[in-house]
Amino acid sequence: MATDRMAAYRAQRQAGQSATGTAADGPSHELTTLQTNGAGNGGSLDSMPAFLAEASDVQDAVGAFSASITRVAALHNRSLDALAEDAPAIKLELDGLITETMAQSAALKDRVTRLQGAVSPGARGRQEKEMRQNRVTHVRAKFMEALQTYQQVEQEYRAKSRQRVERQYRIVKPDATQEEISEVVSGGGDQVFMQALTTSPRYAQSRSAYNEVQARAQELKRMEQTLGELAQLFSDMAVLVEQQDETVVAIENTAIDVEKNAGEALKETSRAVEFARSARGKRWICFFIVLIVVAILAIVLAIEFTKNKN
Repeated sequence: MATDRMAAYRAQRQAGQSATGTAADGPSHELTTLQTNGAGNGGSLDSMPAFLAEASDVQDAVGAFSASITRVAALHNRSLDALAEDAPAIKLELDGLITETMAQSAALKDRVTRLQGAVSPGARGRQEKEMRQNRVTHVRAKFMEALQTYQQVEQEYRAKSRQRVERQYRIVKPDATQEEISEVVSGGGDQVFMQALTTSPRYAQSRSAYNEVQARAQELKRMEQTLGELAQLFSDMAVLVEQQDETVVAIENTAIDVEKNAGEALKETSRAVEFARSARGKRWICFFIVLIVVAILAIVLAIEFTKNKN
């Protein structure tokens, strides 16, 4: 599992530090930076600056992860073309690099997951939540793209390694059946190979082929494990996509509610304006009625006063 590779890498690195008393080499330094920046220090992502800083650090770490994948692919090619005497050293270097690269992927998964988890709790308002989600979406897409690249690198190396095993076995037994070859490729063909060795006229060359096939069979097992871990990481990222969809729906629902509430408020405001206009009109009507009544009373009083005077 990815955690096993992480533990193995840490143990290897601690052993190297205790022996030398110095920092590890360049690749190890990359992983140290990856683990200690942002998520590694456990800092809060509630504030927007802290969230954006962590997202930027994670994106840089994805770049370092992609660089490690490129180095893995280069070592794969060297391994396929290596002479027998160079193969052990290349294998040792490749194993260490793969352990480091898988540790990088595990750390990145944790950091991207943490970023996704900080989208809603730390956001203040719909606009900030959308900004956070867009940033996480971009970083996660880059990480998933790198994972797919790594899967392709391992799958291509697996296919070429199987072809190499088949060629080496046919050196020992040119008339080998496909079933025999499949058994050898799976790593369970020792008996089949030894039987072929006893009948081969070129024992030295056959023995060399047998040694390489054994090494390739172990490599194929390691590749299957790596591909399984990468598939699990990709699945974990797919779960984050589902969580993102839920977050986006929540943001959209909030926006709909805000728009709906704003519409209701506008309606209430319109009603209030109409009511105010109506009330103002009624006040003017009442004023004119009172004015007319006063005028009528004045006329009546004037007439009565004139009569009394006469």
